[in-house]
Amino acid sequence: KPIVLAACANMFTQYMCTVRFPYDLKSFQNIVRYYDEVFWDINQGYAVDFMPWLSPLYYRHMNKLSWWAGEVRKFIMQHIVNEHLSTIDYEEPPRDFTDALLQNLKTDSQLTWQHIMFELEDFLGGHSAVGNLVMLTLVSLVKYPYVKKRIEEEIQTVTGGSRNVGMLDKTEMVYTEATVFETLRVTSSPIVPHVATQDTELGGHFIEKGTCVILNNFELNKSCEYWEKPTEFLPERFIKDGKVVKPAHFIPFGTGKRTCIGQQLVSGFSFVLVAGIVQHFDIELTTTENLCAKAACVALPPDTFPIVLKTKRKIS
Repeated sequence: KPIVLAACANMFTQYMCTVRFPYDLKSFQNIVRYYDEVFWDINQGYAVDFMPWLSPLYYRHMNKLSWWAGEVRKFIMQHIVNEHLSTIDYEEPPRDFTDALLQNLKTDSQLTWQHIMFELEDFLGGHSAVGNLVMLTLVSLVKYPYVKKRIEEEIQTVTGGSRNVGMLDKTEMVYTEATVFETLRVTSSPIVPHVATQDTELGGHFIEKGTCVILNNFELNKSCEYWEKPTEFLPERFIKDGKVVKPAHFIPFGTGKRTCIGQQLVSGFSFVLVAGIVQHFDIELTTTENLCAKAACVALPPDTFPIVLKTKRKIS
């Protein structure tokens, strides 16, 4: 898992900050670990998440989260922001997302350093979601060998065995993309709660302004009312006439104006990683014990089951 997460982290830093880090850099390894610890933690649904007045009982726990967040901020400031500040040309078009933030800091009076750091921390933190989703998908491929076989055949058809899979292949590799979606469906991780901004009525129920609204994503993804054979792992359920089709009731990233802003990155990077791993490696598990992930949770424990990747024949 640390290797997959580190690869995801470098994809995000390269995409948004035009920088990659050595995999053996200890500070980079630590930050990837801290991000994963936080991602696991925020997916646990503690009582204090819904009853803030319980905060005193979670004092040590909250301090630990604050320390992890502080270490992440220091790393981003030192290795990304400061590097950009030393090379940025405010008169030239931005080189990346980080440059764009720094340039806007000069022109937008409402933008502060706090905003910039929060933006970078949140967007770069998306790598944890990708890494955990990729791990869950790889486990599904081990559990269902026929799915892995079909992905391998799809890769061979699209690349001819002469090149690596790329993002542009996504539209042609519908089964691979559908497999990632099926992993999201089976996982059925809860969607971030929202708050009603005004009094409203939904399905005959009055919802008062300020009410916390939680969507039952598990029911949407596991109900026989919406899916045929919902307990089975069937990527083909997302394919129609040779194209990937997402039903209206499949909303793993939420819906509306407050949907996950990074969903395109998550789905795109997950596709590339899963396809790339299947193309170059055979996937095995060292043990079948503790293989079952926590129900309704896309996050896996930082120290989760080990996956063994064995190199296939290299592309000529």
